[in-house]
Amino acid sequence: MKNLLKLFTLTLSVMAVSSGIAMAETTQFTPLNFDDSTTIRTSNTTTSAAYTATEAKGTDMLDPSQVTGGTKMQNAILQIDNAQVELRNKLLNAKSVYAEVDTKYETTKAQRKAAKKQIKYLEKKIKNNEKAQKTIKKNFQRKVNM
Repeated sequence: MKNLLKLFTLTLSVMAVSSGIAMAETTQFTPLNFDDSTTIRTSNTTTSAAYTATEAKGTDMLDPSQVTGGTKMQNAILQIDNAQVELRNKLLNAKSVYAEVDTKYETTKAQRKAAKKQIKYLEKKIKNNEKAQKTIKKNFQRKVNM
């Protein structure tokens, strides 16, 4: 029953939205700033012919001398491109130096870790030897005191 009620409300809402859209399409749009003058302009045909002629020329490329800045602009763009290439080369050099330093760091870090393990191992051995020495001394003193 709940599913049927949900389906019914969904269908009803879709119908309400679509009917609103359908009603909105049938209404006429009247702009508020329309011109009430009934005069007909005869110059429309001549301007449309001139417009099509200029539109075809609009797609042509301009000469470099017509572009604002001309050769100076092109030189500036080339200088920026060259500077970008130099910066990328410097970046590659910096990355290679970083990789070398990073490998040295990793090897030093691994050596430090191994040395620390060895130190801990040797300290543990020394502690065990000291404990064994203390226990032997205690046992020896007990035997002597008996």
